[in-house]
Amino acid sequence: MKTFDYDDIQLIPSKCVIKSRKEADTSVQFGPRTFKIPVVPANMESVIDEDLAVWLAQNGYYYVMHRFEPADRLGFVQRMHQRKLFASISVGIKDAEYDFIDQLKPEQSVPEYITIDVAHGHSDFVIKMIQYIKKQLPTAFVTAGNVATPEAVRDLENAGADATKVGVGPGKACITKLKTGFGTGGWQLAAIRLCAKAARKPIIADGGIRHNGDIAKSVRFGASMVMIGSMLAGHLESPGHVITIDGKQYKQYWGSASEVQKGAYRNVEGKQMLVPFRGSIKDTLKEMEEDLQSSISYAGGRDLESIRKVDYVIVKNSIMNGDD
Repeated sequence: MKTFDYDDIQLIPSKCVIKSRKEADTSVQFGPRTFKIPVVPANMESVIDEDLAVWLAQNGYYYVMHRFEPADRLGFVQRMHQRKLFASISVGIKDAEYDFIDQLKPEQSVPEYITIDVAHGHSDFVIKMIQYIKKQLPTAFVTAGNVATPEAVRDLENAGADATKVGVGPGKACITKLKTGFGTGGWQLAAIRLCAKAARKPIIADGGIRHNGDIAKSVRFGASMVMIGSMLAGHLESPGHVITIDGKQYKQYWGSASEVQKGAYRNVEGKQMLVPFRGSIKDTLKEMEEDLQSSISYAGGRDLESIRKVDYVIVKNSIMNGDD
């Protein structure tokens, strides 16, 4: 199997057909709504909270609220709807989650988006949860994951998933590959390519993004949406306090399977780290949009679809040569 990751790939330019990069359309339809860019902050407690979810929804961005305050999720959905904003939440597969799904059945409490958030999403229990949600809340757009193989994508789609999330352990705060020997760390982009070829519905590329150009590479290989953790942590709007060390500012960032998140050292597959303080997230998201517009101009088109058509070369981790 041919494998590669983000730093192994360069996309090849095509003839430009727009006069200005500003003409390029970076919008993407995902489920019932259209969003400014194909980017979503990771549904991690160190990346998103309710205030940021509100801002993202108000400003045309997709979001997924994390599942680590389970008792408040119903209230979150209702508060978003009171503000006339869409609700996008995460659920797990424990028995109590079935009762929670039942609580969402009243019309004003049905979220537009539900993400089944499990480290190993190719599971009988994830399939059971997909089927239950689609039966109880047929209008909800259900994303299921995380997965790493075409077989998993087919199984989850056949169970009723409206989208699948691809990526097992490639994130900066994830140590699954070291703790278990399994995952897509080091070949995440190839995993997206394989899964996208099998998919009939949208996929979200989750993890391993280190540069804005990696968003375009994810789109090239079949992603409809790109989930980003470490690059969207550390902002003014991100949860947590600013920490100053030797005159430099940082924020804490931790994995969903970390000891910090679990509150105990049990089946730990994530770690905590400090990421540089990056100012306002609105500036970072705007820069991502502008860089995607440049990507579209290099792709020789006017919208994201053009990026899917370009050729590429495998340069095997030499993309950064000369930058040291």
